[in-house]
Amino acid sequence: MNPASIIMTQDTIKNLLPKFIEDLKTKGRSPSTVLAYRADLEQLVLFLQGKSKVLPDQVKSAELEAFRDTLLADKYTPKSVSRKLNAVKTFFRWMIAEHYITVDPSITVAHPKIESTLPKFLNPLEYRALRDVVRNDTRIAAIVELILQTGMRISEVASLKTANVKAGEIKIEAYATQPERTIPLNKPAKDVLDSYLVIRPKIESEYVFISKNGKALAVRNIRASIDRYMQKAEIPSYSVNDLRTTFIVENLKGGVDIVLLSQVSGHKRLSTTERYLELAGVTEPGKKPVLQEL
Repeated sequence: MNPASIIMTQDTIKNLLPKFIEDLKTKGRSPSTVLAYRADLEQLVLFLQGKSKVLPDQVKSAELEAFRDTLLADKYTPKSVSRKLNAVKTFFRWMIAEHYITVDPSITVAHPKIESTLPKFLNPLEYRALRDVVRNDTRIAAIVELILQTGMRISEVASLKTANVKAGEIKIEAYATQPERTIPLNKPAKDVLDSYLVIRPKIESEYVFISKNGKALAVRNIRASIDRYMQKAEIPSYSVNDLRTTFIVENLKGGVDIVLLSQVSGHKRLSTTERYLELAGVTEPGKKPVLQEL
């Protein structure tokens, strides 16, 4: 096929995306991978539309580099940006293989440098300051408290279903390589969650955290909201991921049994939880069978 015929029959990137997703499914990629690729590439499509780049052959390396740099500026971690870039590169390789384009602009786009740094965690003064500024936003207050008290990942909060919230526990459904697990729900988390459920939009939705029109809150929207409150609390160097680290560190400091903490946190290996001991300044893990209340 010559380049002229490619351009004549060229479809938009937006219309090619569902075809690429179907190809991933046909090749047996895991549902979580397919969902992640779709979300990451929908983000790319929106970015390119904002640059008036709707056809594949209009996209150059400069646009993809700008997409990468915008994500970094929006406080996505280098690791997250690298993952999104992998999705972009796979998409463009597919377009080459399917003869939608003749030149792959993603080849020269470099991944961001991922520095091996210790995780960050908030001290009690800092997470209390965050609580103060989110107090009037019941939905975000519930999300912040839920992560601080349970150590849930932001993706797990976004996909939490009302059917999985019980009186004293939360069930996290199995996803990707993560098995199903149950997390105890302490009084502070239960109280703020109950407060949110009272004012939650009365719309039919299986998800706990929803917008006014009943759609599940996207991870990026939750992240952006919490980032804004971090700024208001004058702790701008932290991100939502640091709330989960805070949960782990505070429980280790409080002498909580490390096996229990590892299970609740969804760590596949105990050694993952053990890596936080140094961060918490703990030499010997405790044996308390109950999680801390932060």
